[in-house]
Amino acid sequence: MNLFKTSQTFKAKKKVHHSIKTKIASEKLNEIEDSRSLMALPEGEDINEWLAINTVEFFNQINMLYGSISEFCTKETCPVMSAGPKYEYHWADGVKTKKPVKLTAPEYVNNLFVWIQSLIDNPKIFPVKSGDQFPKSFHSTVKTIFKRLFRVYAHIYHTHFDHITALDEETHLNSSFKHFIFFVKEFRLVDKKELEPLKELVLSMLKLNKN
Repeated sequence: MNLFKTSQTFKAKKKVHHSIKTKIASEKLNEIEDSRSLMALPEGEDINEWLAINTVEFFNQINMLYGSISEFCTKETCPVMSAGPKYEYHWADGVKTKKPVKLTAPEYVNNLFVWIQSLIDNPKIFPVKSGDQFPKSFHSTVKTIFKRLFRVYAHIYHTHFDHITALDEETHLNSSFKHFIFFVKEFRLVDKKELEPLKELVLSMLKLNKN
């Protein structure tokens, strides 16, 4: 079984911003132990470019993680997109779907991945040419992306962690999520209340990093 397969309806692309490309090439997120130094804005770099490259990097990672358990996440096993019994997520993109609708977990994740990919592929939102300007709404867009990517992590941990363990992927999942948490904390991308479904795990990771 391919542990890193992607969804059949989604093909991850890795667009890399011009001035960050060489920095990321040799620094895979799950291979770096010094999490906070990796997440911090490099000296002299533009914050929007740093947000852009990490948005793409985390998107690709989460796509691969979800792809590894996607065969277990079906409309029968996951009739709603949830993170435990207390948290249920409905889908809306503000364009095609303006009013939040209840979807199965695989439908929600597929819609999310397609939506994020459309943003990344839009040079007016994620510019790729040197000198092109980021839109004023870029930071807000990135916050929405990270808020929704967190929901995929939360769904995996609450519903599919046994599958992750059976595939011997818990170390990769924990490492990816740890870096995700340090990044969103560093740049205040996800509100505290949104992290509630994985509150204990988040607190333990932050505590371990301080020791």
